[in-house]
Amino acid sequence: MKLIIALGNPGKKYEMTRHNIGFNILDSYNQEEKWSTNEYAEYLKIDYEGNKAILIKPTTFMNLSGNAVRYFLKYYKLNPEDILVIHDDLDLETGKYKLKINSSSAGHNGIESVINSLGTNSFLRLKIGISRPINDTRDYVLDKFSKEDLNKIMNNQLVFEKIINNFIKGDSSESLMNKYNGLS
Repeated sequence: MKLIIALGNPGKKYEMTRHNIGFNILDSYNQEEKWSTNEYAEYLKIDYEGNKAILIKPTTFMNLSGNAVRYFLKYYKLNPEDILVIHDDLDLETGKYKLKINSSSAGHNGIESVINSLGTNSFLRLKIGISRPINDTRDYVLDKFSKEDLNKIMNNQLVFEKIINNFIKGDSSESLMNKYNGLS
């Protein structure tokens, strides 16, 4: 079993904001089935070509995302290598993406929470570029995307689906990074 975790903030107020790009990607990945909810997240159990996975959108707010990740990891008795975390990245140009493992949070509070909750950074991350603003990043990440910027990112949706599907099928982090990094 694999866990696909999209970082973001719950509620209408945060829909379509830069910080919630992971939620947008998972919503586009699976639009047909109804999500379940528990105290930590909205989640959806799926089967892809005989391989089971759970899509997770934490409802703990970004800075406490690690609580939701730790809960699902323990509940299903999985290891950090069994998770893929999808999140926004200020250091990548809008529309670009990068797969990464064993890296620091680079100031991303959601990732910092996951690393602290798991006690490791040895999990795969799909970093989605939102570009770095000249002004305050706090307001910037909570602002809504322009239509143009959202289109730049969502133009890669088929690639994101392939990454998710290949991860669910059991492709290694190294294999996925070799295959997909450099394509955006």
